[in-house]
Amino acid sequence: MLNDLSLATGQRSLGDPDLRYPLWPPLTRGCPTTSTDTTSYPVEVDYDYDRVPRELFQQPVGSGLDRWAPLLPPLRAPGLGEGGTPLVEIPADGVLIKDESRNPTWSHKDRLNRVAVSAAVGAGAPGVVVASSGNHGASAAAYAARAGLRCIVLASADAPPAVNSFVRSYGAVVLSVPTPARWPLLRRIAAETGFHAVSNSTTTHTGHAFGPEGYKTIAYEIFAEIGVPAALFVPTGYGELLFGAWKGFAELVRLGLAPTTPRMIACEPAAGGPLHRALADGLPATSVEVGPTDAYGIDCPVGGYRATVAVRESSGRALLVDDAELARAQQDLGRSGLWYELSSAAGLAGFRQAREEFDGPVVCVATSSGFKGVGVGSVQPEVVDPDWDVVRRELRAADIDC
Repeated sequence: MLNDLSLATGQRSLGDPDLRYPLWPPLTRGCPTTSTDTTSYPVEVDYDYDRVPRELFQQPVGSGLDRWAPLLPPLRAPGLGEGGTPLVEIPADGVLIKDESRNPTWSHKDRLNRVAVSAAVGAGAPGVVVASSGNHGASAAAYAARAGLRCIVLASADAPPAVNSFVRSYGAVVLSVPTPARWPLLRRIAAETGFHAVSNSTTTHTGHAFGPEGYKTIAYEIFAEIGVPAALFVPTGYGELLFGAWKGFAELVRLGLAPTTPRMIACEPAAGGPLHRALADGLPATSVEVGPTDAYGIDCPVGGYRATVAVRESSGRALLVDDAELARAQQDLGRSGLWYELSSAAGLAGFRQAREEFDGPVVCVATSSGFKGVGVGSVQPEVVDPDWDVVRRELRAADIDC
């Protein structure tokens, strides 16, 4: 059933906000006027904010993005109960974790793909194509299946086996290709098949025009529960999540519901960090060489202008966290009952590195379940002799008195 509650009016260039385009078709390769051979400028969706109903933010928060329909592009694909994820307190660190692993495919990407696959439906595409070795591919495949569309996932040969199995379970066509070939192949497939690209296909990251709008709902949910936090620490690869969450708070300010946005703190792997480099060099976006890291979900060689906007407009910053810091944060989260893949621990790792006093609550976004991690399921446990003397030695080795 078509969702006719959207107040979206068109697309606006982030490269030049005075440049506006119709809402359809979604500009999957960014602003055609301001983008250059070296820098691609995204577009964002604009709305008739004067018509946003005041009671929109007075409803109880639940799953499904439909409750936020006025501030989203038309939701023309059915949902899977995405969103409505909890805030979980970590008393030892004094932070709240926004647990995005509770989404239908166990990651934040479900918010993006509810919107991006809706765009494919609205554009009349026969399917979607996505370049991803992890969460984005699994999520796109699930939402495409839900909408009755085909899905092609261009994955890297070294994608975690568990994630490959996950993607294939939704009936997607998975093609494992060398990483540098994914973007040109995505563009070719879209041109030859008419499939709608729901991931990036440009030199510096633009991503899908509608996609980050889904991430705004993270901000809406946080605001409904605790108001505006002092800071939001976000695992950052291309920066769509960072931008979407910032935009959600910026809209709350525009609507007169919030006094300010939180400081947006991007947490990138130290093995790369294109946003950190772009901010240091005063660039809109840039590319870097990526070294070895197990944080495959955010080890991106290119950044995007969206992330730069979010950090600069919120007086935020970009931090670089190494695998050791990530592993410690991941382990401590596990001991608090929360299991995430390594990339998802970047928010807490960044918070610990920042060593700042914040005037108000701090939220760290955790993006994805530990089931998506590298090496998950590859280690088989040793069989333990059930003889009590053997068991007792094992327990004592684990500091359990017996």
